[in-house]
Amino acid sequence: MSADPSTTTAPGMWRRFRQWLPDRVDARVRVAAWISLVLEIAIVGTGGAVRLTDSGLGCEWPLCTPDSLFPTAEQSYHSLIEFGNRGLSFFVGLAAVAVIVFVSRIRHERRDLWSMAWIIFAGVLLQAAVGGILVIFDLHPNLVSFHYIVSLVLVGVSAAFVARMGQAVGLRELAVPRWLSIVTHVTSLVLAITVLIGVLTTGAGPHSGDPEVTLRNGFDATLLEHVHSWPAYALFALTLVLVIGSSMAGPAARGFQRWTIALLAVELVQIGVGLYQARNDLPPLAVGVHMVLAAVSVAVMTAVVMHLKRPLVPAE
Repeated sequence: MSADPSTTTAPGMWRRFRQWLPDRVDARVRVAAWISLVLEIAIVGTGGAVRLTDSGLGCEWPLCTPDSLFPTAEQSYHSLIEFGNRGLSFFVGLAAVAVIVFVSRIRHERRDLWSMAWIIFAGVLLQAAVGGILVIFDLHPNLVSFHYIVSLVLVGVSAAFVARMGQAVGLRELAVPRWLSIVTHVTSLVLAITVLIGVLTTGAGPHSGDPEVTLRNGFDATLLEHVHSWPAYALFALTLVLVIGSSMAGPAARGFQRWTIALLAVELVQIGVGLYQARNDLPPLAVGVHMVLAAVSVAVMTAVVMHLKRPLVPAE
């Protein structure tokens, strides 16, 4: 009597699938991780577009209309922008799942990657829930700020995954002098403060996400614009120190040096955009670019921190 195909085929297919999964960090893991990082940054841009085009209430939740998941012909372009952001979030989640699947076979050897993959996926689920709550509570500015900050955290974790996946497993040692390591961590703290004040500034400004939403966070936007610039310029000065210090740290710090130069370049563009938007009454496009550049800054700063150490070189 022949065996039931349903009891033999499925286990065999599962074994073949398990064998197909990467047993090391290969091109599939790298491509999936980079796609995940790019999408995490891209959704910051589309989320900013939703807010800056007053499309935050273009769709209801969880459907776009009471009877349709998708925008209808009767709705305005605002619903298309809002739904586009929701649609991109699906691909962000799909990329996060792909990363989990691709590192599942090496989860014991690479617990660092396994943990970060799950943090990213959990963050995507949290963002979906917060996005729905935002619509229900008519784009409360504090919730909008939280939504953006979570996005930046996910960008940072995704960037850490990308940086870490190319590094060897095992004991590590500083690749730079200790004073430079300390300055790097101080710089990352100043970046966090700069971003936080920037978020508060936006929450006090004119871009609420919908013309009918007039509630802001209560801070003086003009004053916060000036306060925001203080840590921003301190960040720039500290980054100059990192670039100069890394140039004197020797060959072991070459990777670190490349990322500090990249950070300096991003900050120069960010400062230029910030000055432009402040002097031109916060044009939406400039504000959106500023938001995306903040996410890029977080990603690059993460890469700088992740290159502070190198695999431990045994003493001769």
